[in-house]
Amino acid sequence: MKAFAELYAELDTTTSSNAKLAAMQHYFSQAAPQDAAWAVYFLSGGRPRQLVPVRVLRELAVTFSGLQPWLFEESYQAVGDLAETISLVLPESPYRSTDGLAVWIEDKLLPLRGEPPEVLAEQLPSLWSQLDRTSLMLCIKLITGSFRVGVSKLLVTRALAAMAGLDSKRVAQRMVGYTDLSHRPSAASYLKLIAAESSDEHAQRGGQPYPFFLAHAMSQPVEQFEVLLGPASQWLVEWKWDGIRAQVVKRDGRLWIWSRGEELVTERFPELEHLVHGLPDGTVIDGEIVAWKTAGSDTEDAFDPTVPATPAAQPFALLQQRIGRKILSKKILDDVPVVVLAYDLLEWQGADWRNRPQATRRTQLETVVATCNSPALLASPILTGENWFDLARQREASRRLGVEGMMLKARDALYGVGRTKDMGVWWKWKVDPFSVDAVLIYAQRGHGRRASLYSDYTFAVWDAPPDASERNLVPFAKAYSGLTDEEIRQVDNIVRKTTVEKFGPVSSVKPSLVFELGFEGIARSKRHKSGIAVRFPRMLRWRQDKTVEEADDLGTLQNLLS
Repeated sequence: MKAFAELYAELDTTTSSNAKLAAMQHYFSQAAPQDAAWAVYFLSGGRPRQLVPVRVLRELAVTFSGLQPWLFEESYQAVGDLAETISLVLPESPYRSTDGLAVWIEDKLLPLRGEPPEVLAEQLPSLWSQLDRTSLMLCIKLITGSFRVGVSKLLVTRALAAMAGLDSKRVAQRMVGYTDLSHRPSAASYLKLIAAESSDEHAQRGGQPYPFFLAHAMSQPVEQFEVLLGPASQWLVEWKWDGIRAQVVKRDGRLWIWSRGEELVTERFPELEHLVHGLPDGTVIDGEIVAWKTAGSDTEDAFDPTVPATPAAQPFALLQQRIGRKILSKKILDDVPVVVLAYDLLEWQGADWRNRPQATRRTQLETVVATCNSPALLASPILTGENWFDLARQREASRRLGVEGMMLKARDALYGVGRTKDMGVWWKWKVDPFSVDAVLIYAQRGHGRRASLYSDYTFAVWDAPPDASERNLVPFAKAYSGLTDEEIRQVDNIVRKTTVEKFGPVSSVKPSLVFELGFEGIARSKRHKSGIAVRFPRMLRWRQDKTVEEADDLGTLQNLLS
């Protein structure tokens, strides 16, 4: 445990990718396989469910630190991180455990899940007393499921590949599904990650998908496309669907569906299970799961899913209704049917097709979809245009059609790993975000390096137009990204001077600051006071040129719904 805690501290205190790579390579070269297995899991984003309720941790920390509850809460607000706060207020322990990470996870921490408070009150202090402050902080982060560190899965892959002398793409392939909740890290699974390549490795993959190829954002004006990308005829252009990126894997007579987050979601979409009969073994399709209007739907006019100009995708908010439910009732399945919009073929007849040109993969994909002949599997339509300006004109219909813009894929592009350009390139040409001018009304301190600054904000709009006799500010969104560090320091200073009331960690401020907020989607919501829910809100700019009275009202948001 101590070695992994030291690695965590080293990774957390540097922004240099080379330094992080060196630190991870050193750790993996020294760690026992069973410890390295769990280290890869956590560093790559794996998070087991919370083991102990936060309330119990707080109460035990107060009891064994001797602090008054109010003083512990003040300390927590000053530090901004629960695990770090507890590690600082508990007495320094003279004991130092020599047990490795695997022993701590498997024998000491995982058994805590589900234990009653009285048992936890007896076991946790005993465990905590075996750790120094750095290891204790790490231990609590693992207990709460809040472990995060500034390394990407790609960086972990590169570290393992460099240490083992392997191609990083091979290691990336092996790591797909490694952080799924159904996977239990072990010495054997780690050794497979760094084993020498074998000729029969591909045939033993079972239901494992491929690493997802990711797109780069295209933000340049269309006038520059010809120079940057060449003629439009060299590209395959599709709608950018607003759904769940997924791979459909058919091997050994079974069907698996994996999300881009490498979560196995087959059971979440039972209407797709019949694809096991329509797809031959050795087929892997990349596409998007979207909520889809069925033929004869009375919610919209009739549509033809084969016509590129009239996609029948439903808002992502409807799909969220399904995602958030543990039990999928017949009603929700009937109300929110889904389809897979296929846009790439990664494996065919058991052969890896990723190194074939995009256009070749697309041609074969259309044959596969047609042969499958399932209403739940549709080929994502290819859009055509005389030039980039013609495509830009078509793109203007994105919001009306319920899509996010366009995807541009080079005809000769291979299918890479992650967001790379060494095997070709995909671009996401998204429409500009929705935006409104809103008023900051609540603020809360951030976390990590922003723990001492008010950097998390709640925004409101007016509930009536400017000419109304009376109107009030109604909260509708929270945002914490988009400002520079200097702007955050300025806002923090204003928040401290204009705070009128505190509700625990949240400060209510005198309305004085206006910001332009951008967001990707908007929907009606019965759960929000404003009746509106927005998706991915962030601050586009600080409107120091506007007064609070000039901020937008609910009518502006409601107009965006149409």
